[in-house]
Amino acid sequence: MEKLELLYQGKAKKMYATDDPDVLWVEYTNQATAFNGEKKERIAGKGSLNNRITTLIFELLKARGVDSHFIGLVSETEQLVRNMDMFPLEIIMRNTAAGSFAKRYGVEEGASLDKPILEFCYKSDPLNDPFINGDAIVALGLATEEELAEISRIARAVNDGLTDIFSRIGVRLVDFKIEEGKTRDGVILLADEITPDTCRLWDLRGGDDGIAHLDKDLFRRGLGSIIPAYEEIHARLAGLARSEGIAIDE
Repeated sequence: MEKLELLYQGKAKKMYATDDPDVLWVEYTNQATAFNGEKKERIAGKGSLNNRITTLIFELLKARGVDSHFIGLVSETEQLVRNMDMFPLEIIMRNTAAGSFAKRYGVEEGASLDKPILEFCYKSDPLNDPFINGDAIVALGLATEEELAEISRIARAVNDGLTDIFSRIGVRLVDFKIEEGKTRDGVILLADEITPDTCRLWDLRGGDDGIAHLDKDLFRRGLGSIIPAYEEIHARLAGLARSEGIAIDE
């Protein structure tokens, strides 16, 4: 597989073409951002950890019946993925009140929710990724009703799989955001990444305030270095993968 021209550079990843039009080459960078890019910092080791963490999660989800665009690792910071047409949506699942959700509705952070909540945001940096509902998604042509139903089904399946995965390593899955896309032959799949950048993860052992963050809130809220937390998540996921007989090629 040959790495060709740079196609896209996001906040934390670069996407390159390859000599196969159905395959993209992804490079994870050390860039950390928050508040729609207003807070930025380069953190050594972050790209490698996120590349390896998302690889483990995609493999663990696959073992639970949830497929993704992931093909395989290339290096500590690079992987190959299927080239897809991405839906311009951030797909958010919430299991516990936290972050912007808690502020928006005046709910105490950490409060349990009676059921998981599925939300959508329209991916647009100029518009600051506004919330959008299903009717608007269809009306604006971002997805058909049939596609939206499948997007939602996959999001809930991902939530079920991740909840199981993280509970097995002593972590509470508070919320997360994912992206999905459609292959050339019309199959909708989980895409992008699943890392402590995109999940809110609390150690079930707790901390001084009852919450021990193992996610980007450490950076977002200025609570400390993210690297030890990301290393802990990686180590626990690697142990789970080994216990489930999943080959780890890192």
